[in-house]
This record gives sequence, structure tokens and C-alpha cells, in this order.
Amino acid sequence: MSESTVSGQSDSPAVALGPTALVLGVSSAVGALGVFGSTLVLIALPWTIIAGALAIVLGAMGVHHARRGAGRLWAAMVGAALGAVGFFGTTALLWSLGG
Repeated sequence: MSESTVSGQSDSPAVALGPTALVLGVSSAVGALGVFGSTLVLIALPWTIIAGALAIVLGAMGVHHARRGAGRLWAAMVGAALGAVGFFGTTALLWSLGG
């Protein structure tokens, strides 16, 4: 029993914030660009808004924790940026249609 039971910085759940934000941001940006086709865009529209908002929040938390040494800064920043593109792009599209 010579190993320490204290968790290290790489064991923190904060390490997963950047990659999670990146995946949600990519799905939000792809949904906002309409790559799915005309019928699937209407189905995916609410999910792009939700995924974009989550990517922004998780990306901001990921940047905070990455600056303290837990996680990857680039993944959190790219995820938050893609989430912002997807969220604000879809929201602007809905507002332009009068919804």
C-alpha cells in the first residue's frame, strides 16, 4: 500500500470539460450550418440551441480550470467558440423568421 490515495490533477473531473465543450460545440455549429439537410434541420434545431448553450458554459468552466492546470485550454476555447457560433447563429435565424 505504498501508493497515495490522494487524487492528482489529472484525475479531476475538470479535465473532461474542454473535450465535452468541443463535442457539443461541433454538434451545435454543424446543426446551425444546416449540414443535415432540410428535414433534419427542423428536428435538430432545438438540440443545436441546447448544445450551443452547454458548450459555452462548459467551455468557460473548462478555460477556468485549464488556467489552473487541470485540462486542455485549446479544447475548452474551441468548444466555447463553436458553441457560440451554433447558439447565436441558430438564435439569429429564428429571430429573423419572426419566431
